[in-house]
Amino acid sequence: MANPIEPQWPELPYDAWRATRDTLQLWTQVIGKIRLMQTPWLNHSWHVTLYVTPRGLTTSPIPHGTRCFEVAFDFPGAALDITVSDGSCRRLPLRPQSVADFYGAVMSALAELGVAVAINDKPCEIAGATPFALDRQHAEYDADYARRFWQVLVQSDRVFKQFRTGFIGKCSPVHFFWGSFDLAVTRFSGRRAPAFTGHAPGVSPAVMREAYSHEVSSAGFWPGGNGADYPAFYSYAYPVPAAMRDARVQPAAAFFSEPLGEFLLPYDAVRTATDPDAVLLAFLQSTYEAAATTAQWDRDALECRPGRPNVAREV
Repeated sequence: MANPIEPQWPELPYDAWRATRDTLQLWTQVIGKIRLMQTPWLNHSWHVTLYVTPRGLTTSPIPHGTRCFEVAFDFPGAALDITVSDGSCRRLPLRPQSVADFYGAVMSALAELGVAVAINDKPCEIAGATPFALDRQHAEYDADYARRFWQVLVQSDRVFKQFRTGFIGKCSPVHFFWGSFDLAVTRFSGRRAPAFTGHAPGVSPAVMREAYSHEVSSAGFWPGGNGADYPAFYSYAYPVPAAMRDARVQPAAAFFSEPLGEFLLPYDAVRTATDPDAVLLAFLQSTYEAAATTAQWDRDALECRPGRPNVAREV
């Protein structure tokens, strides 16, 4: 029997699924690092990200010599699929198991398929993290909450992609960063930014400087953690314009978090809204405008009308 589909914007209480969230973040890091080791570097680390699918998250095709392979989380099916371009494949169950066991099973399956990949098994962006091969602490996996998380990603991905169409400057894909465990989309002013001096555990300064080499306005969704013990949508700019924090943004539930240095909109404010899409789009647009206006971006040159299906953009 197929798993029941959650409501479009399901409940995702942080405390109830925190242990599963922490385990799943580390599992996605194992898979993300596999893509990292095989894929040529692309600006702002765009080559390492995962992408939302109708069933979960995928690496997309990863080159391996003259072949390619793909690793995909199937959350409704509670499985991890590894598919190779020569027709071979493996399907591993997603169930309660330690990070060490998951890591071992994935690496063994890749070796059996002839696409062995060596990775640095130290997690990124998690202070004091244990290497994957030694981590037997994180072992909880609630398939129901994993499916809810995926469903939020599906809906967020859809709205983010609509928001993305209103910008003709450089803009990232909508993609999932496994290090910080968030879905994001980033717009660029086209101007260089001051050298980034921040720090992320397990990430080299060179990577962080390259990631923030140019001015950005970035928005996304993360399911809780890193200073917010609830799922939330976020929006930030780098560098942060001094006046941005005082800008009026929508909806009323949105606010500027001084500790995090970014705007936040609790997920529940979207989930419980009469029109969740409209509420989320208002947050994305108004916080982008706050960043772009206070940083004096050339908005006339960078923006356009939102896209519509089968209608060419006017030029």
